Amino acid sequence: MKITISGPPGSGKTTVAKILSEKLKIKLISAGEVFRQLAFERGMSLEEFSKFAESNPEIDILVDRVQKEMAEKEKDAIVEGRLSGWMIKDAELKVYIFADPEVRYSRIAKREDKDISTVRKETRLREEVEKRRYQKFYGIDVDDWRIYDLIINSSRMSPEKIAEIIITAIR
Repeated sequence: MKITISGPPGSGKTTVAKILSEKLKIKLISAGEVFRQLAFERGMSLEEFSKFAESNPEIDILVDRVQKEMAEKEKDAIVEGRLSGWMIKDAELKVYIFADPEVRYSRIAKREDKDISTVRKETRLREEVEKRRYQKFYGIDVDDWRIYDLIINSSRMSPEKIAEIIITAIR
């Protein structure tokens, strides 16, 4: 079984995907991990590679392609990333996790040890840029949730509870 976990930054998608992978004993294929691996292969730090990717849109396309190829090789996988629901056409369950923007900003600020006003500004800009990029490269509107089978608001729910809901949905 293939399950995709998508959502905006700070929604909890990566945390939930890791919990699901452990509980179900299914391989996790994370867009973030693919990105980190590509940075490593090029001898760049994550920060350097992120800056490089900003001005080299082919990096996003490469990350998406590598993640898709990895998923195609697996019978069972949790595939996590912003566009996973769109890229993994044969997934048996497509999950979208969202949260109130202020909750997401707070989570990101805590994770990255940054001021919330800085995170708010950076995240809004990042999401605007990504939305345009996904539309331009793939014709994808990330705000169109109709492709998802299960949509979960993580604002007031623990990642463990969300994982339980997803497990219930597949049983």
